[in-house]
Amino acid sequence: MLRIHFSEVDLARTRIAAAPDPLWEITASLHRLQSRKGRWAYAGWYRTAREQLREKGLERLVRSVLLPLYPRAAYFPDFLTPAQGGGDLAAGTESVLATSPQRVLKEMAILDRTIGAPSWAGQLARLEVRKEFMGMLRVYYECVLVPHKEQVQTRIEAERAARCRGLLEGGVEGMLAGLGPLLRWRSPVLEVAYTKQAGDRDLYLDGRGLTLVPSYFNWAEPVAFADPELPPVLWYSLLHEPDTPDGSVGPDASGRSLTALLGRARAVALYAASAGATTGEIARAAGVSASSASRHATALRDAGLVTSVRHGPTVLHTLTPAGVSVLRAAGEAGRRAR
Repeated sequence: MLRIHFSEVDLARTRIAAAPDPLWEITASLHRLQSRKGRWAYAGWYRTAREQLREKGLERLVRSVLLPLYPRAAYFPDFLTPAQGGGDLAAGTESVLATSPQRVLKEMAILDRTIGAPSWAGQLARLEVRKEFMGMLRVYYECVLVPHKEQVQTRIEAERAARCRGLLEGGVEGMLAGLGPLLRWRSPVLEVAYTKQAGDRDLYLDGRGLTLVPSYFNWAEPVAFADPELPPVLWYSLLHEPDTPDGSVGPDASGRSLTALLGRARAVALYAASAGATTGEIARAAGVSASSASRHATALRDAGLVTSVRHGPTVLHTLTPAGVSVLRAAGEAGRRAR
């Protein structure tokens, strides 16, 4: 277990990231390729990713270069997922390139002691080798992650909307209390279910605050930097519905009856509203225009399945108790069908 200790200052400086972190999503997606855990949630993405990697001749790159540096284990190098990257791949790349050779060598030595590092890993201390490596990461990113970028962003925005509701109702502590089953808020400590291999440890924020980064491709245990001196960041998983056959986000077997009843776009709108979604987010999730998304939201609202609240130029749609019941019943029907 990881125990994160907060002060009043830390609570005031805690925030949730506005966008997925590209370098972390690369890392987490490589972990998905190494494990069958949670495969049901990424079935469509996994299939299309493998097809794209094979078609573009990238399978050897992934197997021989990327996977050895991103093991699904108790440790992988912190410098590969810098806190300074935020939601921008270019900024993250610059931060990786700015890493000192001494730090690269230190973290590669930890990787070697923990699980074994490839024989060439130490060469990443050289700037020109790191530049070449980051170019490989970009090729991988554009091949298997960029095609799903809008769907991932939609899910992240829905998660942010849900956490903002917790913030409005109970302040930062209310937001922390609603982060999910693997994170438990016991003031002034956030208890985080952590990898068993990593053991128990304590992280004292010491006035630095915490950046929470919801991750689409992370599965189960949240992840923090191994080095406690780095800026405090916690990447945590979304709660997933099963992936659709084409790799997009939305109802599949668990929602076929719902799709038959409401139509695909309206069913996707209902799923999106389960975590809170604006009209624009519904439009992106369903692949329709903003005006069509607005009509679908109106129909669901008229049926008593969602409620809508205007905040400035945007409208946030969330489920009513009836909408929750409909989704729960559809999910149970889908599980029986499988």
